[in-house]
Amino acid sequence: MGSDKLHSLLLDNLNASVLLIDQELSVVYVNSAAESLLQIGSSRLIGSKISNLFSDHHTCEDTLKDALLSGNPHTRRHEQLKIMASEGITQVDYTITPVKFDGLKRLLMEMQPIDRFLKINREEALLSVHDTSKSLIRGLAHEIKNPLGGIRGAAQLLDREITDRGFDGEASEFCSIIIKETDRLRNLVDRLLGPNELPQYQQLNIHEVTEHVASLLEAEVQESLNVSRDYDPSIPEFTGDRAQLIQAVLNVARNAMQAVIESGADKPSVIFKTRVQRSFTIAGQRHRVVCRIDIIDNGPGIQKDIAERIFFPMISGRSNGSGLGLTIAQTAINSHQGIIECYSKPGDTIFSIYLPIRD
Repeated sequence: MGSDKLHSLLLDNLNASVLLIDQELSVVYVNSAAESLLQIGSSRLIGSKISNLFSDHHTCEDTLKDALLSGNPHTRRHEQLKIMASEGITQVDYTITPVKFDGLKRLLMEMQPIDRFLKINREEALLSVHDTSKSLIRGLAHEIKNPLGGIRGAAQLLDREITDRGFDGEASEFCSIIIKETDRLRNLVDRLLGPNELPQYQQLNIHEVTEHVASLLEAEVQESLNVSRDYDPSIPEFTGDRAQLIQAVLNVARNAMQAVIESGADKPSVIFKTRVQRSFTIAGQRHRVVCRIDIIDNGPGIQKDIAERIFFPMISGRSNGSGLGLTIAQTAINSHQGIIECYSKPGDTIFSIYLPIRD
């Protein structure tokens, strides 16, 4: 392997975003992590002024010039970096190191996104709690199912005895209520336990899943909700369980639909958005490429008192909600080594589903 290919391989597999800057403070090289962080390709970045990427471009420019003149490295922390594609802002730490290349002064910039590190910590905590609660729920569910079976059997025997002895219909109706409520509790426990079938993995396109769910929503709301798509057709196929993924996306999308419609929002809408994301870490494991599905609604947002607990069982922002939809969705996505994250404020709630795409 040639030295140029080796250097390119090493740089493109770094977690840190690396940029090379010339004496005019323009970008001459970016690695894959930098493209992913800025959500823009190298062809558009090369030749642009690096200071224009920062909210405080004057401070950035002064730091770069000082590094060029003094020849000393500089580090700045908690700087606001502009994300070109989404017009958003993320916080980064960056280090400027003066280097010489072909006799010319250059600056090597290394950036680390602080927001992403905080997210990784939150994800690890969420997954740990999710695993603990799942184990606890499974234990409780099995303990609950046993007496439920006994109660149902006793109610059936009692109903038969009442019928044989010719008692009035009211007593038989009470037995029927016991049986129905026992069945309802058993179904609830089954949902807590999750699917009892082995996953059926196959090659699929994520838009098969999102289109199926979007069609279900459109059929359900009958034009009282605007369902729109913003798809990235370049997302490759990956291996997954189609039924589980449909259930997970449907649970999240139906929550969004109900929140928007019940709030009486002006021009209620749900958007299905898909993108490729690179160099993304889930549960401590870095994935070169992940598929990101955003389900966006313009509803009232998630209540602050439950925002950190929405993926826990029996937690719901709706008075008639079961509090199981998001828990089941998170479990299904976790089984694909993915994760669901949420960002919410009034008028803009985004549930982001991340699914690794492997070669």
